[in-house]
Amino acid sequence: MSKKRASSRSWLQRQERDPYVQMARRDGWRSRAVYKLEQIDLKERLLRPGMVCLDLGSAPGSWSQYVTRKLKGRARIVAVDILPMDSLPDVEFVQGDFLDDAVFEQVVTAVGTAGVDLVMSDIAPNTTGNKAVDQPRSIYLVELALDMARRVLKPGGDFVCKVFQGEGIDPFVLDVKSSFKRVKVMKPKASRSGSREVYLVARNYQL
Repeated sequence: MSKKRASSRSWLQRQERDPYVQMARRDGWRSRAVYKLEQIDLKERLLRPGMVCLDLGSAPGSWSQYVTRKLKGRARIVAVDILPMDSLPDVEFVQGDFLDDAVFEQVVTAVGTAGVDLVMSDIAPNTTGNKAVDQPRSIYLVELALDMARRVLKPGGDFVCKVFQGEGIDPFVLDVKSSFKRVKVMKPKASRSGSREVYLVARNYQL
């Protein structure tokens, strides 16, 4: 059996045993990632009725699903991803790469001139298994997400993003601190213990 096939089988077996995967299926969520946002939100109280939210790297849609379900439709959500995403109530989906100027303009038009209250990003690069390649890619993506947040957030808005521990994370956190009043790095219980992923929660955007 090839290493790739064995790795895929191992991943599938782990998925089937994962309690968060089982909970997501039971509760009708699109992916286990919803519990990471839920656990962050329970501690940080990110969501409030009437907010405008931008979801970067949204597919399959569990984070947008969580926002619209928790706020019972009392929110405007714009979601963007290169991959397709099934529709959700109260969510406007833009398919494409937000690095593309045309897609970026679509996103800006969709959120409106009043700006955004929360930018959230669960984007991760396609990994190669080579940390020397994967880590710079992940930092590049979160830097792009931060740039988007700075362009669309209202004063006082919030930013949540996934970032991987390793080279480049400390300068990135310092960069975020230059634009937000309070910055915290969290590892939700739903993040797998062996994963280097953490979540940066930045509150109260300062222009």
